[in-house]
Amino acid sequence: MPLIKVQSSVNSIEGNQIKNLLTILSSKLAQHLGKPESYVMTAFEQNINMTFASTFEPVCYVEIKSVGNMSSSQTKAMSQDFCNEINQQLGVDLNRIYIEFADAKGSMWGWNGSTF
Repeated sequence: MPLIKVQSSVNSIEGNQIKNLLTILSSKLAQHLGKPESYVMTAFEQNINMTFASTFEPVCYVEIKSVGNMSSSQTKAMSQDFCNEINQQLGVDLNRIYIEFADAKGSMWGWNGSTF
């Protein structure tokens, strides 16, 4: 049900580094949302042609989606936590990371042949 998807222009990331990042993000997202990690999905796309502020310096776009409502205090805490983690793991400056938070209705999220 919760999803965190990271898209980045960074292209020199090794497989183990990606797995480590996704494992950390999965655990943190479950904790922030108070949902079982068994429902969390993560995704990472690297080497995407992206600009920010008209430059091609390393950049990330992150999508966080979840069934239910995320509070402003939750999104603020997640923004700080995930930006710091991405900065540490990928070296992307904090001011070059955008995060989009999206609440989803259970009827608009499919899983296991049904919806939530």
